[in-house]
Amino acid sequence: MHKVRKPDLAVIGAGPAGLGAALAAYEAGLKDVMIIERDVELGGILPQCIHDGFGSIVFKETLTGPQYAQRFIDRVEKTDIEVKLNTMVLDLKPDRSITAVNAREGILEIRPRSLVLAMGCRERTRHQILIPGYRPAGVICAGAAQRDINIEGLLPGRRVVILGSGDIGLIMARRFTLEGAEVEGVYEIMDHPGGLTRNVVQCLHDFDIPLHLSHTVTFIHGRKRVEAVTVSRVGEDLKPVRGTERVVPCDTLVLSVGLIPENELSKKAGVALDPATAGPVVDERMETSVDGIFACGNVMNVFDLVDYVTHTAEVAGRAAAEYVLVGRKREREAPLRVEPGRNVKFVVPQILRGLDREVSFYFRVRHPERAVRPNLVVGEKALAGRRAKMVRPPEMVRVKAGPEELKSLRERGEVRIEVMPDTGGGGEGGEEEGDGAK
Repeated sequence: MHKVRKPDLAVIGAGPAGLGAALAAYEAGLKDVMIIERDVELGGILPQCIHDGFGSIVFKETLTGPQYAQRFIDRVEKTDIEVKLNTMVLDLKPDRSITAVNAREGILEIRPRSLVLAMGCRERTRHQILIPGYRPAGVICAGAAQRDINIEGLLPGRRVVILGSGDIGLIMARRFTLEGAEVEGVYEIMDHPGGLTRNVVQCLHDFDIPLHLSHTVTFIHGRKRVEAVTVSRVGEDLKPVRGTERVVPCDTLVLSVGLIPENELSKKAGVALDPATAGPVVDERMETSVDGIFACGNVMNVFDLVDYVTHTAEVAGRAAAEYVLVGRKREREAPLRVEPGRNVKFVVPQILRGLDREVSFYFRVRHPERAVRPNLVVGEKALAGRRAKMVRPPEMVRVKAGPEELKSLRERGEVRIEVMPDTGGGGEGGEEEGDGAK
C-alpha cells in the first residue's frame, strides 16, 4: 500500500508560474510545499527561449529565458520545497486529491490542503485550424521547432514557410535565418501582426523577412515530405479569395497559430472555465470556482510577458498560504462580475470577492486603437487607468486599482473594464514590453 502525502500546498507545473507560486507561498509561511513537474528539469518553456527580453518589469533588466528561470530555480534550491520531476499527474478531483506517477515511486496519492494550477499552455495544431492537403513530414509547431534547434541541436528544415505571426513564429523566423535556413515569408490571416511590435521589428524587419498580412495557407503539397504550400489572400470574412492562390516551394511549414491554456486537469477538478480565455474563472486572489484551488500564468489565459505570469503566480501563492494558515472562507456576499466593456475582449480576474487589496486587471483589446485610456469603470465613473499611445490585440494591457478605488464597488454595482478614446491625445505609454513566456 503506497503512502499518501498531505502537503500544505501542491503546485502542478514548474515553469515561471509554478516556481513563482511555490516561492510566494513558502515565503508567506507555508513550509510543506510540493512542486510536481512532468519534465526532467525546472523552468517550463523558458530553457528553450534563449532570446532576450524577459524580466524588464520584475527585475528591471533584460534577461534570456534560461537566465530568468535560473533566478527562481536558485531561490527554490535554497528552500526545502519538495520537487518531483519526471512526475505526471494523471487525475485531479474536486477535493484536490491528486493521482500522479513516476518511474521511481510508481503511483502517488497526494492530498494537499491547497492547490495551484500552473500547467501553462499548448500549441494549436494543423488539425485544429483545418488546413487541407496531404499529411507529409515537415509540418511542425513553432514551439517544437524552437526546442529542436535550441535544445536538441536539430534543424527541422532548410526552406521554411511560417503560418501565423505570434511571438514564437516571429522569433523562429529569425532563428531559422540565423541557422542558415531560408524563410520565404510569414503569413498572417489577420490584417495586423499577432506578436509584439518589438518582435516584428527585431525578427522580421531587421532580417528582411517579408510579412504577408491577410494571407493564409490553403493547401499542403507533398506525399512523404512537404514540397510546397498554396497561400491565398483572405477577405474581411477571413475566407480565401478565389484567384489569389500562389504556390510557394518549401520543405517545412512552421505553425504559429495560437496557444491554448492546458486545462484538462482543471476540467477533472470541476473548475469553471471562461469561454473567452479558455482558462479558469478566477477572483482577485486567483482562486477558481473550486474552494482551495488557485490558478496562475498561462493556464489562466495566455500572457505576452513572463513578468505578468510571475505577478499572477505570486498573488496565487500568497492566497494559497492565506487559505491554509488563516482558514479563509469565501465571502458571503455575492461576487462582483467584472465585465469586458468597449473594445475589450476579456478581463482577468473575472470576479471580485474581496475589496481590501490592490488588484491588477489584465485584458486584451479586440482591435488596434491609438490615443486611448484603459479604465476600470464602476457605474459611470472611471476609477483607474492611464493614457496609452496605442493598444493592440497581441499585447496584454494591465490596469491597477487600489483598495481606496475599490471600496465603493459594493454600493455602485456594475464593474467593467473598457478602452475609451483619450480626449487629451498623446499618451504616457503602456507597460514595459518584453518577449512573452511562450
